[in-house]
Parts: sequence; structure tokens; C-alpha cells
Amino acid sequence: MSASEAISAQSIPVEKIRYDDRGLVAAIVQDYLDGTVLMMAWMNQESLQKTLETGETWFWSRSRQAFWNKGATSGHIQIVKAIRYDCDSDALLVTVEQIGDIACHTGERSCFHQINGGVVPPPADTLSQVFAVICDRRDHPSEGSYTRTLFDGGDNKILKKIGEEAAEVVMACKDDDADGIAGEVADLLFHTLVAIAHHQVDLKAVYRKLQDRRR
Repeated sequence: MSASEAISAQSIPVEKIRYDDRGLVAAIVQDYLDGTVLMMAWMNQESLQKTLETGETWFWSRSRQAFWNKGATSGHIQIVKAIRYDCDSDALLVTVEQIGDIACHTGERSCFHQINGGVVPPPADTLSQVFAVICDRRDHPSEGSYTRTLFDGGDNKILKKIGEEAAEVVMACKDDDADGIAGEVADLLFHTLVAIAHHQVDLKAVYRKLQDRRR
């Protein structure tokens, strides 16, 4: 099945979406791997149909009064993974694979990068946020940082901790301790994130593997 066939197979009721008095509906675009909100744009019935047919995002420009295919010029296209509509059928949530990992015309990953006058990446899922902090500790050593001591110890220290935490998970499961299991799995995930950061592996690569296996 092609990408466009996969999207069309969702049978989004294009004609039943509640467009506003301009014939438009708001479309929120979200990264399919880590949930980051990338941008917001407008669609009309025809651009939504083109999105379904091509498997790439198409929007309606209010200023130019014309259709535009996201990334047609920059190469940062969006491959649509799923389209959902809300309970009132008057807003769309489009989950995509963002090619080049850049959605904003400014070069930022997300259009929602401004806060308090500064540029701050928007939040993603919890693992991605923790991984970002871990990578920052790796790249910008901070005195007294436990994470930094793991990097300084290299594979020997990091892998030893992973082994210890895995054993703790096993013991918590044997004890059928729900809170203990949650805590020990959190520790195991943290140290595993340190390991992949140490080896320069992107967390998104792990997510992609999980998505592939899910299919």
C-alpha cells in the first residue's frame, strides 16, 4: 500500500468537516515520533483532499489565496502518518514525519519556539525532554552532575549501572510492587538514555525502530 493509499484509507469525511465562514479549518501539525507540535496552518476542503491523495501536507494561504505544499521549496516536506478531527469536527490534528526535522521558515524545528522573548524548543514527550538534558550534560559538563560522572566513567560505568538497574526491575516485578516497578523502570530508562547519548545515537532512531516493529 502506498503512502497516499494509507492516508486515504482513513476515510476522513472531507465533506463533513465543519469549515468556518471562509471555508477553512485549523490544522495542527505534530511530529509522529515524539509528539512535538510543529506548526499550525489552514486547510480548506480541497487542500485536505490533496493531503489525503498525496500523503503530504497541503494548506491554503490566506494571504496569497493559493494552495501550498509544505516543503516544496525547502525540501522539508511532511509525510502524513495520520489525520484526526476533534469532537466538533472543526479542527484537525495531522501527525507527520517531518523531513529535515525543520518545520518553521525561520529554520527552527517548530514554529512554536518563542517564549518570554527567547527561543526555546517546544516540549516533546518526557523521554525526549530527559534525553535533551542528558545530551546537554554530555556537551556542557557541569560540576557535581551525576550524569556527567557517568559520561566520565564511559561504557564501564554506564553499562554496569544498566545491569544493576535491570536487576532492580526484575526484583521489583518479583515483589509485585507497582510503585517500585515504576521507579526502577524510570532508573533503567534514564541510564539507557545515557548509554545511547554516550554512543551518539539519536533517541528518534530508537522511536523509528519501535514504529517499524509496531507495523
